Amino acid sequence: MHIYCFKNAFQQLNAIKMKKINLLFLLVWISFAVSAQQVITVNDQMVEEEKKTKGPSKNIIKINLAAIAFKNYTVQYERKIARKMTLAASFRYMPTGSIPFKNIINQYNDDPELERQLDNLQIGNRSFMPEWRFYVGKKGAFRGFYFAPYASIARYETSLLFEYEDRGVTETIPMSGTVNTLSGGLLLGAQWKLSKAVYLDWWIIGPSYGKADGTISGQKTLSPEDQQAIRGELDGLDFPLTDFTYDVNNNGASVFFKGPWAGVRGGLCIGIRF
Repeated sequence: MHIYCFKNAFQQLNAIKMKKINLLFLLVWISFAVSAQQVITVNDQMVEEEKKTKGPSKNIIKINLAAIAFKNYTVQYERKIARKMTLAASFRYMPTGSIPFKNIINQYNDDPELERQLDNLQIGNRSFMPEWRFYVGKKGAFRGFYFAPYASIARYETSLLFEYEDRGVTETIPMSGTVNTLSGGLLLGAQWKLSKAVYLDWWIIGPSYGKADGTISGQKTLSPEDQQAIRGELDGLDFPLTDFTYDVNNNGASVFFKGPWAGVRGGLCIGIRF
């Protein structure tokens, strides 16, 4: 009887201990879950605060829509560096083809020799244009009117079938080469916010001035009469924007571009802010 009572008491004691242990585990689990939830909540709050601290995104990537009509592809990246200031860089590529605005040039050109040579000219180019922008309005960077000093580093690749008259017969000499230019200018423009992430950038006008250096040459066996005829054609040419000299001998002809270079920049760009 005493043994049974002792066993029964021992079993009851064990049951009470197990209940206490289970209750302790339950309290520990609840405490851990509450702490984890607090950590998650704190982390979420920190992320939101960090987003607010960072503010709006500082980058815009754009493409010049107006230039596409002239087979000229330009992409620009712009980044905010201060409240009213940004830095931008543009890359332009034009595959080899007829000279842009050829019809307009011919319309105002009264030299039939130059018109004929321009019709035979093929040209392509690539350029890199870094710039610094200052937005003058109260809205700061990316909004309103701006002025932007910029540099242009460009390489033009050309080829043409140069024509000349020899004793009443039209002859040709194939010529090709490259012209490198380095210039600086000032771009005036304006940019508008169309939606939360879409912007419109109008490059109103950006004249530039610098220097050019390059050679276009062709190899062909030339008689003295051919040489004289080619010199006569070159003497009658007046290339716009730059100066040139030439050399003609019995092995062919070369045209050297070395001197001032002038240009103008414009466009209408659509951009995405990120």
